[in-house]
Amino acid sequence: MKHYAISSLLQLLMASGCMLVVVSATADETKIGFVSTERITRESEPAKASEARLEAEFSQRRKDLQDFTIKIKAMAEKLDKDSPVISESDRLKRQRELSDMDQDFQRKQRAYREDVNQRINEETVKLNERATKVIKQIAEAEKFDIVLQDNVVYFSPRIDITDKVMKALSK
Repeated sequence: MKHYAISSLLQLLMASGCMLVVVSATADETKIGFVSTERITRESEPAKASEARLEAEFSQRRKDLQDFTIKIKAMAEKLDKDSPVISESDRLKRQRELSDMDQDFQRKQRAYREDVNQRINEETVKLNERATKVIKQIAEAEKFDIVLQDNVVYFSPRIDITDKVMKALSK
């Protein structure tokens, strides 16, 4: 009986060893990549070009809003300075004008923010679609089994293909 138990134990150990070799061989064959989406949206050439386009697209409206703010502030200061010497009806009229201008400013500022956010989202979607296409091309060309993006607790710099993706996006 002892011989049977030892023989069974040896078979079990040999089978376990073979399984470890198979698992190890499979793990060595698996090719994993990692891409930092955050770096792509911040550092890639298309992201920088998109940022420059948005800056050019909205710079005049931003300047107009800044000028409008200065105008409202100047009117408020003038009203404060003139309040002691102007009639009550004139003061009320100026306060209404100032309030109307402030409401107009708030409306324009809200519309500006909505337009900027919409354009940022459009540009981000475009970049993400393009990056996804490039990631898939690189993964297929270099025979990756899986490519992970963000939300990874740890990754080795050896599997980080973000620079390759950014280089391909720049073409």
